[in-house]
Amino acid sequence: MKKEKPSLAYYQNIVIKDTGDEKKYDDFKIISSRNLNKITGSLISPDISICKNCIIEMKIGKNRYNNYPFISCTDCGPKFTLLKRLPYDRINTTMNKFAMCNNCEQEYKDPNNKRFHYELISCSSCGPYYYILDNKGNTIKSEDPILLFAKLIEEGNIVAIKGLGGFHIATSAINSDPIERLRIRKNRQNKPFAVMSKDFTSIKNFAIVSNVEKKVLSSHMKPIVLLNKNDDYCLSPLVSPKLHNIGVMLPYTGLHVILFQFVDEPALLMTSANNRNSPIITDNTDALTSLGSYVNYFLVHDREIFSKCDDSILKVINDNPLLLRRSRGYVPSLIYTKKRFNDCILALGGQENVTFSILYENKCFISQHIGNIEIPETFIFFKDTIKKNLDLLNLTPKYFASDLNTSYDTTKLVYELTTDESNIFQIQHHHSHIASLMMEYGVDDLIGIVCDGMGYGLDGNAWGGEIFKCENSHEIDRIGHLKEQPLIGGDLATNNPLRMLAGILYNNVNNFEKFIYAHNFHFPQGDKEIEFIIHQIKSKKYIKSTSTGRILDAISSLLGICYQRTYEGEPAISLDSASINGDDISISPQIEKNVFDTTELLKYLYENRNKYSIKDLAYSSQCCIANGLAEIAIESATKYGIKKIGFSGGVAYNNTIAKTLKKKIETNGIKFLTHKKIPSGDGGLSAGQAYLTMNKITKM
Repeated sequence: MKKEKPSLAYYQNIVIKDTGDEKKYDDFKIISSRNLNKITGSLISPDISICKNCIIEMKIGKNRYNNYPFISCTDCGPKFTLLKRLPYDRINTTMNKFAMCNNCEQEYKDPNNKRFHYELISCSSCGPYYYILDNKGNTIKSEDPILLFAKLIEEGNIVAIKGLGGFHIATSAINSDPIERLRIRKNRQNKPFAVMSKDFTSIKNFAIVSNVEKKVLSSHMKPIVLLNKNDDYCLSPLVSPKLHNIGVMLPYTGLHVILFQFVDEPALLMTSANNRNSPIITDNTDALTSLGSYVNYFLVHDREIFSKCDDSILKVINDNPLLLRRSRGYVPSLIYTKKRFNDCILALGGQENVTFSILYENKCFISQHIGNIEIPETFIFFKDTIKKNLDLLNLTPKYFASDLNTSYDTTKLVYELTTDESNIFQIQHHHSHIASLMMEYGVDDLIGIVCDGMGYGLDGNAWGGEIFKCENSHEIDRIGHLKEQPLIGGDLATNNPLRMLAGILYNNVNNFEKFIYAHNFHFPQGDKEIEFIIHQIKSKKYIKSTSTGRILDAISSLLGICYQRTYEGEPAISLDSASINGDDISISPQIEKNVFDTTELLKYLYENRNKYSIKDLAYSSQCCIANGLAEIAIESATKYGIKKIGFSGGVAYNNTIAKTLKKKIETNGIKFLTHKKIPSGDGGLSAGQAYLTMNKITKM
């Protein structure tokens, strides 16, 4: 069991006990499944990539698996997205409509075959099958639809491909014309697209791959990994505009492997097929209806996708893979807690990049990526997925957790799910972030640095640059933070970072009014809007925020890097990109009583913006923020005798800040913790909420 376990098997623990029983067994059989009243282990394997043996088998001569796009075995293929209910038998999956042919049935019953009792076994004789539709829904007849589809892509068509957890939109990654058309129709001005490449030889035509990145890319999860572009970058600049990196994945289904046999390009653009902020599309008819106005051809199959599931996304920082989006390949793998809990907790997360979590016994199930639930279709998907997975686990929640922000749809939903308000726990946003990190590592005490866009604080203000003393698994004390800054126009300041900059600098530097009017073309209402902003500043009619994300946005606009947020985190992400290979000019953080004065940082940048290069100022400003946070955290850790400092929140994906924090903290002999299994961003909130709820209940 230890040395010859299946390639994907994972053991939490193996206990060997001698019972003294001398009974001998001379037979082994797999009997029919029983309907269990309680789930005691993992749900089921995630959807994982095609294995090497199946790829070899698919390329051997004329057999029923030759170039069969649905080839898979017990070591690979879809599981989660096809499962309707437990137990995991074919009749309970979307493969139930496809009867096994005689050959498949023989393999299924043969103990020496790698598809012995493989519930999803299929071949070219029994289906499912792929076929091509035009955007009117007409079938395009072809003896080899995948070969024809490859030609359609290389001819510059925009196409849609039905895969494991939904549809992808695909096109050439070297031809800018279809990408430009796609950006216009999807209303994605600058947001980067991911690409799929055949192998590492192809990737090296446009990106740099470290050993850690190579290991993650080739893992059985096959996520999208953000790689730095190289000097030989040969793809269209429209794939990942204005950024130093690009999202890349390797083929993870038989279809992808076959497709790249017929494609000469180093990569294909491959992005989730959905309307803006809506869930990924899984149904053939819905795909035609939603995408037919700009997608030329559809490669579809006749197998139902029961659970939507986007591609997972990772970024490697400090040789540590950080999950930006935890979905295909990772869900429904469980996160284990060191404490056991007798009841079930359902935690609903935040408002954007939402996941939900179900905690029971010592297991935490984190859902696939749901998205922004302000969109009605996404909210319906959210509620439907909660029901599906509670049914799958055969669990009924007793306790419920949500964010402290009562305006969140998730917080409102809690009160629809239960009438017993004593069983509802509203958890502060940033406490949830750091708690998810504590759950990962099983630590009870640490100093937590949490930096993100914004979250509702315990004092009613908008937090986002916080340092906590975390004790006893569930208690926090806010011991430091960034200076509160005016958030002019509330959410409008998120979309237009010049508003944030104006709120910080208008009363603190010379000639700022001249500076802001010189940028009037970045305001929808021009001078009138600037006049109103100045009036708000003078009248002090605004809310304040300690958000790190908004400070990074303000720096980005000040340095002329990004003036408008067209996708989540764009100004801060662009700032991080602009700082690559920059030199540190050593801007000293100004700290008083554990409050980092970000006004002084912005003043320095404003006054020296023409003295240094944009690259050096971008790099140095982020180093300054990291050093300031580290100073407060290190001093606090020393004061309270705590030997670990953790970093969570969306800013943990910032390359410069994360690296600078790690170096400074570890140089001072303190262990630095960052996420490995749970997203640092809002995709990890629900896990932290569930964990804190468990600890609060057990401490009562």
